[in-house]
Amino acid sequence: MKFVIKLGGVTLENPATLLGCTQAIVDLVRDGHQVAVVHGGGVALTRTLSQLGKDSSFVAGLRITDAETRDAALMVLAGRVNKQLVAAIGQHGQAAVGLSGGDGLLFRARKKRTAPDLGFVGEIASADPRWLLAVWEMGAVPVISSMALGFDGQYYNVNADEMAAACSTACHADVLVFLTDVPGVLGADGQVMRWLTLKQIPELTRTAVVSGGMLPKLSACREALLGGVRRVRILPAEAAALLPDICSARTPHGTEVMVA
Repeated sequence: MKFVIKLGGVTLENPATLLGCTQAIVDLVRDGHQVAVVHGGGVALTRTLSQLGKDSSFVAGLRITDAETRDAALMVLAGRVNKQLVAAIGQHGQAAVGLSGGDGLLFRARKKRTAPDLGFVGEIASADPRWLLAVWEMGAVPVISSMALGFDGQYYNVNADEMAAACSTACHADVLVFLTDVPGVLGADGQVMRWLTLKQIPELTRTAVVSGGMLPKLSACREALLGGVRRVRILPAEAAALLPDICSARTPHGTEVMVA
């Protein structure tokens, strides 16, 4: 089976949690699955921007990205964070290849049109999965940072959840899992919703039951499911050890997002 695993920035900051996540990813590979990893790195980027004297502002969970912020994102996400994650997987004896969306024109972006303008924030316009297939053919794990090259020659910062959805549809993944720092999607009663259908999402958004970074995540879930991905789950990173069994056994953790 083909898995796309998205790792968020908070997960990448905790060495013990990261160790558990990378071990689960390697276990999937050793079980015979093809796995691609898409990562963010917002915590590290915010910290670097602060060191540069720049504040970080967000609209609906998306970072406002001027040219200087974009350049910092390229340095942090496609550079240090990506290579640290490659190294973390390599510690388990599993080969991994770090990529950005610009490498091999793997993902092409266009500017995301919003009000207010978000600057160099993009959305995926096209993908060429041949590079993922080539890495898999060599027995390695592609590790993809959430930067993509626009048709105008500019790099764009892409929300990592959106990148993961685009990756999963491009490579016809069977499963997309978001490993997060939250227990799942919380309902109005504050409890984790074990199952969530696409029809329920607009009402949760309208009533602000979900907000902030969960908005692009649920939008990404929707795009993946409508793009043909069979299973989509938001799973707390602490439960990453369940990944090898996620398709064969029920898990009490996280939220399964379904078409209906």
